[in-house]
Amino acid sequence: MDVKRTLQEVFDYFDIDPKGHSGASTGTKWLSTDGEELASYSPIDGSLIGTVKQPSQEYIDEVVEQARKTFEDYWRMVPAPKRGELVREIADEVRKHKEMLARLITIEMGKIIQESRGEVQEWIDMCDFAVGLSRQLYGLTIASERYRHRLYEQWHPLGPVGIITAFNFPMAVWSWNAMIALVCGDTTIWKPASATPFCTIAVQKVVGKVLERHGLPEGIVNVLVGSSRYVGDNFLADSRIPLISFTGSVEAGRHAYQIVAKRLGRTILELGGNNAAIVTPSADLGLALRAVTFGAVGTAGQRCTTLRRLILHESIYDQFLESLVNVYKQLRIGNPLDESVHVGPLVSEESINTFFDAIKRGKEEGGKLIYGGEHLTDMPSNLYVRPAIMEIDHVCPVTCEETFAPLLYVHKYREIEEAIALNNAVPQGLSSAIFTNHLKEAELFLSPIGSDCGIANVNTSTSGAEIGGAFGGEKETGGGREAGSDAWKAYMRRQTVTINWADDLPLAQGIKFEV
Repeated sequence: MDVKRTLQEVFDYFDIDPKGHSGASTGTKWLSTDGEELASYSPIDGSLIGTVKQPSQEYIDEVVEQARKTFEDYWRMVPAPKRGELVREIADEVRKHKEMLARLITIEMGKIIQESRGEVQEWIDMCDFAVGLSRQLYGLTIASERYRHRLYEQWHPLGPVGIITAFNFPMAVWSWNAMIALVCGDTTIWKPASATPFCTIAVQKVVGKVLERHGLPEGIVNVLVGSSRYVGDNFLADSRIPLISFTGSVEAGRHAYQIVAKRLGRTILELGGNNAAIVTPSADLGLALRAVTFGAVGTAGQRCTTLRRLILHESIYDQFLESLVNVYKQLRIGNPLDESVHVGPLVSEESINTFFDAIKRGKEEGGKLIYGGEHLTDMPSNLYVRPAIMEIDHVCPVTCEETFAPLLYVHKYREIEEAIALNNAVPQGLSSAIFTNHLKEAELFLSPIGSDCGIANVNTSTSGAEIGGAFGGEKETGGGREAGSDAWKAYMRRQTVTINWADDLPLAQGIKFEV
């Protein structure tokens, strides 16, 4: 597909003005923002996608206040199943526009079209999950120690939720948070990555159709598009926003956490990953090879769950590595709108520099580049590289960092305990995998002395989590959880309730107090 023509089709389809589009919305209404224009460029060919006018503090205040007011005056008292009906209709609306949304993701972010379609499907799936959840916001009934007392807990809406997302999943990660927050009775304020503003605008256009159809008030689903100079520390410090869900780098997440913690606000942190996969002698090597390849090069290495460290048993090391290099040689790199392409561009010049700096440092720290690592200068933009594989026989500073690019470090191990120690030997703790047909190895990996990550997989990739499970990790990954399971509890406030239906006042712990 031609980028320019496809982009014009997308803008016409969603009725998006690419020149100075507003960067602030309260639902169906776009405010006349007055800040500097934020430019978006396609990593595919470097062409200008469009510009967005960023919101000054006046407009940020207007959006946050509208979210607060609508939460307090309306949304929190709408029955949860009714809130679920709105989310169900959002899913139906997204289904109508799936292909056009996917094309926009690919043009603005650079991931291959197959992955972009999967991302939009993830939004749809998240809606379906949230609809069911809207009838399952359960509390517990607890046995009271006191005569004729009932003790139970219930969950109430929390307030406006700030959602800060990264460029690599410009629609799905927002949906993990927003669809759950909406059925929990919260209003939402989305601050997207500066690299993907038009994905956000398209999302808001789709959601706005549903809001408008029902005549719902402004302030339920809100957007603030701007760099950190406009929507940054001021947004994090705003006490009207009780919860900030932040997806991004460890460094940026640490900064955000400190600001929110200073006002005793809540955070959900989904930060860096430095994920490893162990391949054992008993593994199905063909299956492992496919999983390792997708895990390492999917989204051009720009997922938080990307496979960055491969730990191979010494008995299969040479065989597996040779097969992996042969598969890498078959990867098709190019325009991600092309259905046959496996790897598209990196998102920015900064990402290119990070990739080559990591390769340079890896060599300096004892690594050996065995494949890839070239800058592909014959492409439509300067952002294409050949995915790289580097042998390294020890843990070193560069392997302890998350390089957000397609660079895979390969380690050798002898005993399974050594492999698990290598898996755990980094500051991050997001995703991990083991490939084995040995029950004891799998169970060891999943035990308390096994993987220390929030996600542990057996015979499948580190990359590509299902929405039904809670997503997130430990250590520098931040400890937050999004999407499925009981992650919804982070978006609500818990209330413990005691009802005394006796005629006297028995006290807990048998305390006697007579006046």
